[in-house]
Parts: sequence; structure tokens; C-alpha cells
Amino acid sequence: MTAKRKPEGTGRRFVKVCHILDQHNRNPARLVPILQAVQEEYRYLPQEVLTYVATALGVSPARVYGVATFYAHFTILPKGKHLVRLCDGTACHVKESVPILRALQKRLGVDEQKRLGVDDRRKTTEDMLFTVETVACLGACGLAPVVVIDDQVYGQQSPESAVKLVEALITQEAQ
Repeated sequence: MTAKRKPEGTGRRFVKVCHILDQHNRNPARLVPILQAVQEEYRYLPQEVLTYVATALGVSPARVYGVATFYAHFTILPKGKHLVRLCDGTACHVKESVPILRALQKRLGVDEQKRLGVDDRRKTTEDMLFTVETVACLGACGLAPVVVIDDQVYGQQSPESAVKLVEALITQEAQ
């Protein structure tokens, strides 16, 4: 087995990606952990980085893109600094999760037209501070309706309480 060569002229833009690839010995069998590390670095998987990873690993860009779009935990669209996930599973939906979504969308200025319809579940603010997503279930049905912000679970939410959570983060970011 021969070692993969580093592409010439990588430039500063791909220094972090090169470091990640080197940590995984540029092994194509490590594609998923490589993409996980890249996404952790960039908060999403930029198209040019996917192409670069494919070249560096000696695999087709279609294979890398296929993996990046197959697994739900990968995203090829930029996400905001704060991820707001609203459960719209049965328990949360019955307990009025939709008005919470509308209140968050209104407060953050995101709506169904953002992102050109690429993914109707994800909306990101223009300043890249917030992304609002709906998910099928967060596994906290007893706390319905549930909002998760940056992995912190907030149960029994109302439109007003969910907006207050976001406003607290906005205030925190302004300091």
C-alpha cells in the first residue's frame, strides 16, 4: 500500500484540513471521522473542502459527497454559532410546537424562503449567529414541547419562553 501524496499548493485555506487528514493518515477508510473533524472545525462541510478531501484521499468527489449527504449528522450548509432545535414529534406537536417555531422564526428573522428551499428544516440568521431546525423527536416527550439550544434541553416551552432563551443568548453575544 502506498501513502497518499499531499496535493501541491494547498495554501492557507486548507491548512486545518491537511492537519485533520494527517491525523487520520490520509486513509480513505477513515472518511467518516475525517468529515466529522472537518465539520467540527467549520461547523459544516464546505463544497471546496469536500473536493479537497476527495483529492487528498484519492477517492472520487461523488463518494465523499455521498457520505456527507447520507448521514444526518453532516451538513453541507453553514450553521449558525448557536443551534436551536425544536421538536415537532407527536407529543411536542400536539402540545403546540408550531407556534414556538413561528415565534423563533419571527424573532430571528428567518422564514421558509431562507436557504432557497434547500432544506426546509434549517434556517440560519444572516449574521450566522443562529440556526433554527425542527427535528422529528428529541427523546424528551415527557417535557413537551421541547427546545434544545446548543445541546441544553429546555422543556415545557411556550413561544414567549423560547424567545426569551434566544434573547438571553443575543444579549450574551453582545457583551
